[in-house]
Amino acid sequence: MSGGAEVLVELKQRAGCCIDEAKAKLHSLSKDIWSCPELAYEERKSHDRLVAFFRQEEGWKVDAHFKLDTAFRATWRAEGGGGRGGGGRGSEPGDVVNVGFLCEYDALPGIGHACGHNLIAEVGAAAALGLKDVLENICSLPVRVQVTVLGTPAEEDGGGKIDMLREGAFKGLDMVFMAHPSKEDATYLPCVAEHDVTIKYHGKTSHASAYPWEGINALDAAVLCYNNLSVLRQQMKPDWRVHGIIKHGGEKPNIIPSYTELEYYLRTPSRAELPVLKAKAEMCFRSAAMATGCEVEVQFARNQFDNMLRNAALEELYERNGKALGMDFTVDEDVLKNESGSTDFGNVTFAVPGIHPYFYIGSNALNHTEEYCHAAGDDRAQFYTLRTAKALVMTALDVLLRPELLQRVKQEFTEAKLKEDRNMTGEHTEQSANSC
Repeated sequence: MSGGAEVLVELKQRAGCCIDEAKAKLHSLSKDIWSCPELAYEERKSHDRLVAFFRQEEGWKVDAHFKLDTAFRATWRAEGGGGRGGGGRGSEPGDVVNVGFLCEYDALPGIGHACGHNLIAEVGAAAALGLKDVLENICSLPVRVQVTVLGTPAEEDGGGKIDMLREGAFKGLDMVFMAHPSKEDATYLPCVAEHDVTIKYHGKTSHASAYPWEGINALDAAVLCYNNLSVLRQQMKPDWRVHGIIKHGGEKPNIIPSYTELEYYLRTPSRAELPVLKAKAEMCFRSAAMATGCEVEVQFARNQFDNMLRNAALEELYERNGKALGMDFTVDEDVLKNESGSTDFGNVTFAVPGIHPYFYIGSNALNHTEEYCHAAGDDRAQFYTLRTAKALVMTALDVLLRPELLQRVKQEFTEAKLKEDRNMTGEHTEQSANSC
């Protein structure tokens, strides 16, 4: 097909109609996931519900336990050079453009789907259905296309996407899309690099009143650690973040604690800066042990979350399509600069070009609150969720039907990754110089 503007508009409208026609079953999918919140790596019912959803849809090949027990992959490929035709430019395997949509479905302890991952799963499923419906009815495409849906568990705790990257789950994807519920529409919000760390101090018990000199106080080590990090903040960069809790502080006031445990999150705007902050924090952990005579264990989490590698080409297309659907994107500088969290999708963007826009769901509640959990399960969220899926499909169609845009997306990805790699080299050089 020529990819002319009028034809492209028609195809986008068709994708939207397909999503609207499927809204009842999509809502049911979302509601079922919301009604049964499950924690990271334990999302068995939500996983099975999504697997069953795609198995019931014609044409999808489903790998039920893909790389992780509660992950899955569903794929559909346009035959030949178009939807149902053959031949043409799409005859070589290298010509296949593999478009990925991600579904998240883990919940938060105590407050369920207060981050709206049930809606993320619905957006991914809806967008995949819409794109497949359009592509299988096009007689000729510039390239062969595969649509891939990945179910990615454990975003809230552990980083399932990082595990899946390590196992090669994203290999072969050319671009990847997902969207996250929020209290506003935004093509991008800051997502920073982050690493969890657990610090354990081991001392020696003794009677706290009768013979305290026989004890080694692990609580003193924990308090010193906490205060060391508070003092470090004076020399931290303004956009670095260190926050944590004492998870275990002892048993009884008359027993000198022999064991204490803290958990901290360390965050920096880029993955290049994170090793610098980690090194400074580790000195705080270990010096507290040295001062009190305790032994210390410093256990960094298996997975480190990277910052988001932005792709301006995809962001611009998404915003244009979103506005055409009536989205009102935030221009609040405080939100766009300061509202930051961390996600394992950041790691994905260093492997595959992608976008992670945020979408309004009809509520001003804040994520990770009971109010947001209710909003994520409310029927009012459905209009906004499906509108977001439509914007993602429209963006994918722009890139698939205009080869020059696909080239631009890939070029921007390569250039951005190269710049980040150079920044990492620079930060490590600076860290080595400062330690001399």
